Amino acid sequence: MRGRLPEVVIRVIPHREHRYETVGDYYEVGDGRWVIEVSELGDVRYEFLVVVHELVEWFLLWMRGVKEEEVRAFDEWWEEEARKGNVQVEEPGDDVRAPYYWEHQFAKLVEKMVALQLGVDWEEYKRVLERLYEESSKNE
Repeated sequence: MRGRLPEVVIRVIPHREHRYETVGDYYEVGDGRWVIEVSELGDVRYEFLVVVHELVEWFLLWMRGVKEEEVRAFDEWWEEEARKGNVQVEEPGDDVRAPYYWEHQFAKLVEKMVALQLGVDWEEYKRVLERLYEESSKNE
């Protein structure tokens, strides 16, 4: 089991400022602190849902010793494969080859439960995220 919980800073940023194509990201800043960044989505509930997802996924991976570098490398590889039309699922964490597949699935369940409590229409939320990716790909 891990020791003390590290400090985690949460930031909402313009989508284009992410390190790679994603709406939520987490990384260590070198002194044991972690940063979770989520895209500006125009609705604080949507941004919170991404934060919840990323926080749960990050914590499970942190506890299990899965390195963030493994997650990022897989995500970047997956995005490239998606551009080529070589993937069968909507997002990298839904690919059973992802080193964080189970953590992502659990985080998505938590995210959906919180969405229900916030009165968020899950399908509309997904459409907002999809539009963000579509707009981003047009600007490449």
